[in-house]
Amino acid sequence: METTAVLLKGPRDLDVGRLTLNAPGEGDLVVDITHSGISTGTEKLFWTGQMPPFPGMGYPLVPGYEAVGEVVEAAPATGYRPGDRVFVPGASCYDGAFGLFGGAASRVVTAAERVTRIDAGFGSSGALLALAATARHSMAGLNKSVPDLIVGHGVLGRLLARLTMAAGAPAPTVWETDASRRSGATGYQVIDPREDKRRDYMSVYDASGNVDVLNDLVACMGRGGEIVLAGFYTDPISFAFPPAFMKEARFRVAAEWTRDDLAATRALVEGGSLSLDGLITHTSDAADAPAAYRQAFTDPDCLKMILNWKDAA
Repeated sequence: METTAVLLKGPRDLDVGRLTLNAPGEGDLVVDITHSGISTGTEKLFWTGQMPPFPGMGYPLVPGYEAVGEVVEAAPATGYRPGDRVFVPGASCYDGAFGLFGGAASRVVTAAERVTRIDAGFGSSGALLALAATARHSMAGLNKSVPDLIVGHGVLGRLLARLTMAAGAPAPTVWETDASRRSGATGYQVIDPREDKRRDYMSVYDASGNVDVLNDLVACMGRGGEIVLAGFYTDPISFAFPPAFMKEARFRVAAEWTRDDLAATRALVEGGSLSLDGLITHTSDAADAPAAYRQAFTDPDCLKMILNWKDAA
């Protein structure tokens, strides 16, 4: 089998081409992808060449870990059948290309245990489940507190705010330096950080990925507060020690989502507690992927770009 896929050959060298797929095994599914998302975090770092050494990394690679599609082939033992709608967190199934993420393709072969069955009503928004599950993972579990301050009103910041509200917690404050991104909040306030005089935040979540903001976050915290690093950071993390010492500040790194996070997030969306509306701002045909990736990474008005694979050969 062959597939049409986004192929990142090197920094800023991205195209759409044909690749041969590895043959499916007994526990694999063949899935026709309908939509895939472009990550402005990790995928942008691969695109710019700034990604630190990472297991399985190399060029050429097929990006994409936010994909939804329809099962077209499934062995009986997998528990799936043709026609099932699934979320696909990427695939490593290509001859001649790394599949470190691997979801940005018209057809993929993937282990059945990696995908998650979703309602067809999700449509293209189903591709947002990975990011929503990442937000949920940073908040859920023992010894974790929901945020009272979120830094950054991109898609991750918005999902953190929505999950906080869905948990019945007090509305968080959100900092956003870009005035064009301060809209779209429902039930919580988005402000310019320069206007915030509060100095008693106890649970601060950074969704900006900007290490330069850490000293400002320590300054706005109450004694014993926690800063959660929920973004992805390429530069070494550093901060002034004396202010952090005086505040007895705690720092926590949030990792990627687990299957439990994905299942819980899907249930929240299906139950109506968590909305994914208004997060996809741009959609492009997969054939126009080079321009779509550039816009996703350079246009501040683009919160989330989705590629449409429905008509890809």
